[in-house]
Amino acid sequence: MPPTNPFPVDPTSGTLAGDGAPKAIPTVIATSGVVVEVASADFVGAVVRCDTREVTLADRRGRERRFRLAPGAFYVDDRAVSLAPAPSTPARALEPATTNSGSVTAPGAPARVARASRILVEGIHDAELIEQVWGADLRVEGVVVDVLHGADDLAGIVRTFAPGPGRRLGVLLDHLVVGSKESRIAAAARHPHVLITGHPFVDIWAAVRPEVLGIRAWPQVPKGEPWKEGVAARLGIDDHHEVWRRIRSSVSTWRDLDRELIRSVERLIDFVTDPEDAPSATR
Repeated sequence: MPPTNPFPVDPTSGTLAGDGAPKAIPTVIATSGVVVEVASADFVGAVVRCDTREVTLADRRGRERRFRLAPGAFYVDDRAVSLAPAPSTPARALEPATTNSGSVTAPGAPARVARASRILVEGIHDAELIEQVWGADLRVEGVVVDVLHGADDLAGIVRTFAPGPGRRLGVLLDHLVVGSKESRIAAAARHPHVLITGHPFVDIWAAVRPEVLGIRAWPQVPKGEPWKEGVAARLGIDDHHEVWRRIRSSVSTWRDLDRELIRSVERLIDFVTDPEDAPSATR
């Protein structure tokens, strides 16, 4: 939601009302991908198309809404603005570019102030991979990803975080399958304002599609053997950190990841950014 504007808009004049000389509302050309906030509708989206009468915006989930053009009805970079179509394409649908996660690109959009809600992941590699694919989306949404460095005390971490309305917690766990230690940890940390998702792999490395690395499948490592070191040895690489460097350099978009991980991360982002969860005082 944009900050309260101390200069209310006079809709009949297209200027900012107040003492002294009126201040003209700046006009922004509604080109593809420009991120626009609609204060009256509590909606944020990127421009899809614009003509002389209305603008169509799409939020990060791809949902489109149309809004009639009016002076000062929109915010860009926290400024009340008027929108106008590009002179050469007044009514043509515009094809927006996409981020690594497949969301609509928001060129030049500033990072939103961090939300109270958070996403927690088990380790540094999890956080780095999510940043690589979803980082642009997370900055626009104001979502911070924190590292647990192990999930054994997840229930205590949830209690300390004190989730509630407008303060949700999303958690991504490795190896979240029936009967696993992680499934028991998740069950003990249940809370109405917490969502725990995960993937079935022992480590997030294996959520990267093996063909991206030029291998047919991830090596099988016997139970009880350190998994990352075992993978490195079976790939003929001395240092398992080098395996991670190769993974990082090979992954570029969501298409390089297993669908289980994509689905889990998208659910967490949707959960912690759900506008229906905003405290009633700010709605």
